[in-house]
Amino acid sequence: MAFTTHNQSSPYVSPWTVRFRLKLLVWEYCWLLFCAWTPKPLNAWRLLWLRAFGARLSGVPFVHQRARIAMPWNLEMRHRACLGDRANAYSLGEICVEEDATVAQEAYLCTGTHDFASPTLALQTAPIVIGARAFVGARAFVLPGVTVGADSVIGACSVVTRDVPPRTINAGNPCRVLPPRA
Repeated sequence: MAFTTHNQSSPYVSPWTVRFRLKLLVWEYCWLLFCAWTPKPLNAWRLLWLRAFGARLSGVPFVHQRARIAMPWNLEMRHRACLGDRANAYSLGEICVEEDATVAQEAYLCTGTHDFASPTLALQTAPIVIGARAFVGARAFVLPGVTVGADSVIGACSVVTRDVPPRTINAGNPCRVLPPRA
C-alpha cells in the first residue's frame, strides 16, 4: 500500500492551503443547500452536483442524500455503484466504487491517517477501491490503501485493515476471510 505524505510544519497546521479549504467549505454548503434535503428519486440532481465538483461518475450510480463525501473530486463511481444512507466517503485520497458495488448505511471509507512516527503527525493518504459487485456492510470501517475484491462481502461492523480477496465472505475486527458457504 503506497501512502502519500502531505507536508505539515506542525500537528497544528493544516496541510491544505486557504484556497483549498475555501473550496471544501463551498462544497459542504452546496451539498447541504442543494442535495442533503432531496428525496431519493432526485438522485440525478445529486449526481449533477457531484459532477460539478469533479466526481468521476460513469453510468448511473446512486448516492443517498445523507451520504457524506469529503472531497468529491477524489471520488469515482461506476454504473449502479451505491453509497448508502449516512455512508461516509472520507475522500482525502482517491476512492473508487466499481460497478454494482454497494457501500451500505453508515459504512466508513477512510483514505486518511497520520504518520505517527513523525513529530508533525503529517497527514498520509492512500486510495481505497471497492471492487465490482462487492458489498460493504453497515457500519463497516475500511482503512486507507485497502482494495475490496470483486464479488466480496464485508460483514456489518467489520474493520477492514488489509486487502480482501475476490469472491470471499469476510467479517470481524480485524476483518478476516470466513469459510465459504455450503
